[in-house]
Amino acid sequence: MTKPKVAVIGTGGTIASQGLHGLDVQDYASSGRPILDAEALVAGVPDLARVADVFAVPFTAIPSTAIGWSDWRALVAKILELEAAHPDLAGIVITHGTATLEETAYLLSLTLPTDLPVVVTGAQRPFTGLSSDAQMNLVAAVRVAADPQARGLGVLVVLNDEIHAAREVTKTSTGRMQTFRSPDLGALGHVDADRNSFWRRPTRVMPVAERFDILKLDRPPRVDVLYSVAGGDSVAVHAFLAAGAAGIVCAALAPGFLTPAERSAMVEAIAQGCVAVLSSRAGSGRTFPTKRYGEEGFLNADNLNPQKARILLTLALTRGRDRAMIARLFETA
Repeated sequence: MTKPKVAVIGTGGTIASQGLHGLDVQDYASSGRPILDAEALVAGVPDLARVADVFAVPFTAIPSTAIGWSDWRALVAKILELEAAHPDLAGIVITHGTATLEETAYLLSLTLPTDLPVVVTGAQRPFTGLSSDAQMNLVAAVRVAADPQARGLGVLVVLNDEIHAAREVTKTSTGRMQTFRSPDLGALGHVDADRNSFWRRPTRVMPVAERFDILKLDRPPRVDVLYSVAGGDSVAVHAFLAAGAAGIVCAALAPGFLTPAERSAMVEAIAQGCVAVLSSRAGSGRTFPTKRYGEEGFLNADNLNPQKARILLTLALTRGRDRAMIARLFETA
């Protein structure tokens, strides 16, 4: 029986890291041992051959704290290259550090012009750690990428035997295995020993034809995040504007309010043409379109957390600064 073909793109991160010994699960980044490339990672999990015909794809192995726009463009290009070169490809897995995993997954879900299943996975413990989650997370991700049920669901995130939508999932714990959660809506399904169990489909999947083309965009519009705190002032807002911010996402006090000084500074920013979007630092829930903030020109991030709202606003600004257009994107993407 022919097994489905799945490509694994390795970008580094904890899942590909090596400590000095099995208990080195904290300082492994300074162990001096190299980060495993995709080929070594796949070779290190021979049981992958039981679930799919897996092949490794070379890519730059870097910490996820260093990943940014040029890497995302390169990933989009690599995925399209793989799809064109392998018409029989069932899906693609991207191994990634967990620090920015959710941002990469969400950006890809908004920019990949394909319904080919793409699954992003990582690990909380290094590949060499005692009871590491690296190996099983990789197997689970390959199983989901190979599953026809995954097609059309947008980019997925798979860790800890759970399947999540890229738009909804976030890292909720620094060190626990169950760190990736979808706070408002929960997982899409589970990777069980006998099968993948999908329980629901995400409704916020951007149609392929409407996704953003970033391949020819060398530098994105600058978007910063204002983290609101008790007693917060105008210093950060003025610094963002001086640096050329085209947009500012407010990680506002729940349910979506700023301190008086922050709000006054943001109103000034809006008057200067900066696009302001209200998210929340609460970790879940919508920011509601209140009358007074709406009249001042603020837009709302719906239930996107600040880091994902920044991704969407950055992409939206590549199409212009029309407030109605940007508002529609936050209601649908």
